[in-house]
Amino acid sequence: MKGLHIIADLYGCRNREMLASSAMLREICVAACKDVGLTVLGDHFYQFAGLDANQIGGATGAVVFAESHLAVHTWPERDGATLDVYVCNVSCDNSDKAEKLYETLVSSIQPEDVMVERVFRGRDLPLKKKRLAAVS
Repeated sequence: MKGLHIIADLYGCRNREMLASSAMLREICVAACKDVGLTVLGDHFYQFAGLDANQIGGATGAVVFAESHLAVHTWPERDGATLDVYVCNVSCDNSDKAEKLYETLVSSIQPEDVMVERVFRGRDLPLKKKRLAAVS
C-alpha cells in the first residue's frame, strides 16, 4: 500500500530513436524494472503511426510488476515523453527502487529539462490476520 509515485514530464529528449520505437522502449523499460529488482508480471507497448510522411509516430507502453507499475508515453514530434513510476509494497519501503528505475529511464531518454513530482502514497494500516481452520 505505501509507496513512492514519481510522475515526470521530459522535454528536449535527445534519444529520438527511443521516442519513436515501441520495441526499443519496451526493451529498455522491462530490463530496467528487472535490474532494480522488481517482479515483472507483464507488459504492453504500442507504436503509433506518424500523422504524415514527414512525422514519425510515438510509442506508449506499460509494465506491470508485483510492486505496481511503470507507464511511458512519447511524442517524438515534440521531443518529449512522460513517465509514471509507482512502486509500493505492504512489507517494506521500495522508494529506492522507484528512484533507481526513474533515474535509469531518464538517463536512457536523455531529456534537457524535466518537470517531476514525487508523491508518497498510502498509510500504515493494520494487517488483517486470517484464522486458519484447525487441521484434524
